[in-house]
Amino acid sequence: MFADRKDAGLKLAAALQKFKGENALVLAIPKGGVEVGFYVAQELELPLSVVVARKLPYPDNPEAGFGAVAEDGSTFIFEDAVRWLTQDDIGKIKRQQIAEAGRRVEVFRAGRPLPPLNGKTVILVDDGIAMGSTMRVSIKLCRHKQAARVIVAAPVSGREMVREISRLADEAVILETPPFFQAVAQVYGRWYDVSDEEAAIFLKKAGL
Repeated sequence: MFADRKDAGLKLAAALQKFKGENALVLAIPKGGVEVGFYVAQELELPLSVVVARKLPYPDNPEAGFGAVAEDGSTFIFEDAVRWLTQDDIGKIKRQQIAEAGRRVEVFRAGRPLPPLNGKTVILVDDGIAMGSTMRVSIKLCRHKQAARVIVAAPVSGREMVREISRLADEAVILETPPFFQAVAQVYGRWYDVSDEEAAIFLKKAGL
């Protein structure tokens, strides 16, 4: 469906044209969302920044997550996580990921705070939404920062997740909702894990 993240970003920008020139800000979720967000911001002539959100990984299976935490401490935890983890485990993992979020703020924003979100339309961009935990905490952060409107924008997501995100955000702009959605990578011709250095290149191009 998309050749690569640039192709996805340009197509997403085309679907977001009504926000061009608004009092709006594009907030990309690193690392995969940075390149997509870069092209969205460029096409809409809007400023770009990043919001750092971290998956909360299970201790015995780091690839799987039971929730997420944003850089300001906003947290989302799946209800069934408490069946597998103690509150002490959850607290320890959350503290570890908040510390890692702080490190990534240093990498991606040179330690600078988020730009003011108060009264702005914030367009949250990722390269796709699977479980949705990092997007949920990013929405929470925007609400805490008193954004006027929160728009979630991504090239792909599952249908049920679109319904969930639509309840949390003011609007969700999702280009593709495959009937048998298993992973974000399935809709990209060229897919790879983005490194810190690659994400930083796009942020530098955007003036961050």
